[in-house]
Amino acid sequence: MGTIKDNIAHLQAAISETAERVGRNANDVTLLVVTKNRTIEQIQQLLECGEFLLGENRVQEAKPKIPLLPTTLHWHMVGHLQRNKVKDALQLFEIIQSVDSSRLAHEIQKIAEATDRSVEVLVQVNVASEETKFGIPAEETRAFVKELAALPRLRVKGLMTIAPLTEDPEEVRPHFRRLRQIFDTLAAAQIPGVEMRYLSMGMTNDYRVAIEEGANLLRIGSAVFD
Repeated sequence: MGTIKDNIAHLQAAISETAERVGRNANDVTLLVVTKNRTIEQIQQLLECGEFLLGENRVQEAKPKIPLLPTTLHWHMVGHLQRNKVKDALQLFEIIQSVDSSRLAHEIQKIAEATDRSVEVLVQVNVASEETKFGIPAEETRAFVKELAALPRLRVKGLMTIAPLTEDPEEVRPHFRRLRQIFDTLAAAQIPGVEMRYLSMGMTNDYRVAIEEGANLLRIGSAVFD
């Protein structure tokens, strides 16, 4: 178990090596550090290592935690968002990465309209069709993105997926590859109100494969803190 500083250095080196090996610019791959179940002290140690995007999985954990940290931080909601938590989520997070249903999208639209703001969102796609995971089916992604684009307060900024947890990261490569293909197709379609900026895939156990398959936003917690 290394220090957070050592872990960050190792992780950043691994990201750079992986990106460069497949002909990508390492600067095009952004690290988002997931602070689920981490203390304020641990997060403060992380912040001493540089500037990072930060992510939380649960509104009820983020709500007491985020106000204790600098207001200049950039927070993403990366876990499943319940509709009754949308109002709090929009006060805490800059981006909701886990929009996975029409009902949730319309609730975000309603709260955003009431508070006179726009909300950047990613569409969560269940590429592997896992029954235990949230997300829309891959084949419905385009129609769902177009539905969200019609909601005036939502700004679709990309796609997100959570790959199956497996000992061999190679097993998830086809899922990452498919999401990248969907991402590229949507980018080429130039749907009004949609910008395919973020391809959010890859966590501690599979981030190298995710980089190889085109991820530009990684969501990593354990490799940073443990």
